[in-house]
Amino acid sequence: MLPPIHMTEKIFYIIVALIGVPVDLLGIVILSRGKCGLSTCTTCYLVAMATADLLVIISQVILNKISYYYFPVSYLDITPVCRIKAVMVTASIECSVWFTVTFSFDRFVAICCQKLKIKYCTKKTAILVIATTSILLCLINLPYYFTKEPAVIIRNVPWGCKQKPSTFTDHRWMGYNWLHKVLMPFLPFILILLFNALTVRHILVASRVRKGLRGQNNGANHSDPEMQSRRKSMILLFAISGSFILLWFLYVVNFLYYTIRGLVYLTYSEFTLQQVGFLLADLNCCTNTFIYGVTQYKFREQVKKAVTYPFALMIKLMNKQNN
Repeated sequence: MLPPIHMTEKIFYIIVALIGVPVDLLGIVILSRGKCGLSTCTTCYLVAMATADLLVIISQVILNKISYYYFPVSYLDITPVCRIKAVMVTASIECSVWFTVTFSFDRFVAICCQKLKIKYCTKKTAILVIATTSILLCLINLPYYFTKEPAVIIRNVPWGCKQKPSTFTDHRWMGYNWLHKVLMPFLPFILILLFNALTVRHILVASRVRKGLRGQNNGANHSDPEMQSRRKSMILLFAISGSFILLWFLYVVNFLYYTIRGLVYLTYSEFTLQQVGFLLADLNCCTNTFIYGVTQYKFREQVKKAVTYPFALMIKLMNKQNN
């Protein structure tokens, strides 16, 4: 019988796959149409994040976790395929995380740096940033393919993947592993916290100044269109980055705890806590679309149209046939 944490994972990943794939696909389709009232650069980042999240579900949740629990022996376990799968998992997760960082920086520039905003917050720049980030992360993760070796060889066919012993002793591989530890999750987590803190500080200062000026000029309270526009941008930014911080927090705490203490062997409680951190981090791949639905009115309207369209089409066809 599987331990409780593994039984939880077995059910959890099925739910994530069943919900996450259609939700992320829906988000990609609706955002790509550009009818959600968002700027073109914001739309580019959100589409990129949704695409990366979908790739995380396919590689990590379906090909890795669900395959492990429900299809323990399959062609996915042949060593070359296993190596490719390992690269796909790490690359897709890092893309998902770093797209959140680039989105946070874009919103920081849009809200706090009015001069830079004109040049930076454009569709062309967003596409360039997303493409550059994707290419760099894929190149950085390619060597990961060579860190694995067959776990067992059966009838001259290599099966499974295990870490090569040389990756723990060779200084080049040790440096590569430390690069990965910095890129995921430590640096992204710190950058997102930093950008959000600076954005909040700027908003509080700007809000006090604008209220003072409008009070002096008008002598009364009036709605401020610019502040309302910024408020919508802030809500989306803080909802996405806040969700990321909450879901990755335990993972980062575990990472720091095990790294500082240099733990190799874990107690059952430490192992369970580590697995819960992995579960929450993987959950991040299907939450953003729900956030768009909660925070963006026009996105909700587009979802309603997409959901009701098949039924409206069926009714229209039935009416035609009756006539």
